[in-house]
Amino acid sequence: MVIASLQGLPAFLVYFLVAGILFGAYVLIYTRITPHDEFLLIESGNTAASVAFGMSLLGFAMPLASAIAESASLVDVVIWGLVALVVQVGLYFVARWRMPGVSAKIAAGDMAAALWLGSVSLVGGLLNAASMTT
Repeated sequence: MVIASLQGLPAFLVYFLVAGILFGAYVLIYTRITPHDEFLLIESGNTAASVAFGMSLLGFAMPLASAIAESASLVDVVIWGLVALVVQVGLYFVARWRMPGVSAKIAAGDMAAALWLGSVSLVGGLLNAASMTT
């Protein structure tokens, strides 16, 4: 019975690796487009930066998980993962357009700005994930 359960392990590993690569690409791109340095701020104890970045990661992970669950192939996962990445980057610019100076506010520790940016990411990610199931 254990052997039968482990037959899916190679596919799991491949999908998990591809998801990790897509996730890494998202982190790299997102941290390059934001004017503030998420990792430096988080390392220095900036809770606002941690909240905004963490919610952004969840906003990307939800549609990526949906893509993995709903896709017919690994190529589909990559395509829809890239769509999720583009959507999340776009959402950052929408949030920044609506609240100019959001990055400076987050760098200063403003939790309201962090929750705004993070909420836009989460809502967009949730809608993105749901849209992938049709």
